Amino acid sequence: MNVLVTGGAGYVGSHAARCLERAGHEIWIYDNLSEGNRGAVRQQRLIVGDLMDRPKLVSVLRDHRVESVMHFAASAYVGVSVERPADYYQNNVVGTLSLMEAMRETGVNRMVFSSTCATYGIPEIVPITENEKQQPINPYGFTKLVIERALSDYAAAYGWSYAALRYFNASGAAAEGDLGEDHDPETHLIPIVLQTALGQREAVLVFGDDYPTPDGTCIRDYIHVEDLAAAHISALNRLGPGVQFQLNLGTGAGFTVRQVIDACERVSGRKIPCRIAPRRAGDPPALVANAERARRELGWHPKYTTIESIVETAWRWHQSHPQGYAD
Repeated sequence: MNVLVTGGAGYVGSHAARCLERAGHEIWIYDNLSEGNRGAVRQQRLIVGDLMDRPKLVSVLRDHRVESVMHFAASAYVGVSVERPADYYQNNVVGTLSLMEAMRETGVNRMVFSSTCATYGIPEIVPITENEKQQPINPYGFTKLVIERALSDYAAAYGWSYAALRYFNASGAAAEGDLGEDHDPETHLIPIVLQTALGQREAVLVFGDDYPTPDGTCIRDYIHVEDLAAAHISALNRLGPGVQFQLNLGTGAGFTVRQVIDACERVSGRKIPCRIAPRRAGDPPALVANAERARRELGWHPKYTTIESIVETAWRWHQSHPQGYAD
């Protein structure tokens, strides 16, 4: 299948692009490189462009006879979305609608959409099923929910098929050690902890130690980025006329911030200093997936099921690429 991967030079998108190629698909990566990395993709497959450039999108979709879109391109920092919501509505909502209209103009009617557990807000029941109310508490989560609703409406009106994959905390790095996390600024916990282990940071800031959790720190479900990529391929293969679904992607196991730091110390063999800081706006106490529907409907099972196995791949990446793709 000919697949356009938007945001394919980003963290999750680059792993999914590699997985697509290995599965035999013909891919093209569309990325404005505002947050993606050239070094994460094969240059002959990269098209530098912005979602707001609808004429260019139309041309790319037509010229490469694209049959499906895997859509990762988005701004994805919860804290920044609270501070600068306008940017998030413009990029995540207006930009995605531009892409969807370009797809409609060219007759492309299949999309695998990178959604998020942030659409649930503070859940009433944990682990979270897909039936949980979607009540986001930050602009990032709401922008993703808007597109989920738009996809549902496009499916009803225009016969689209789509998968909205709500994933939890993407983490880890490619088993080969050549793809990994390289964000600026870095906000994800595991790379921050490992950068501290490498001496690149003075200490890990733990945002809040008074949550209603066993040790007072937030609980999250960490899902390996290669497991996420595999789920995207399975979802793409399942799409057909009239098919539409929303699935959680996680391991079903939650770890506190302190447990993650402890795991990083065990894997790295280094003591990692940390400091308690005030809570961040928009951080729910616990987000853990019930991913039984994904297992049942996609036949998908995460390969990385322990926090140590995830951290080991990330540690390999950060040791060999201390400056990220600049190395």
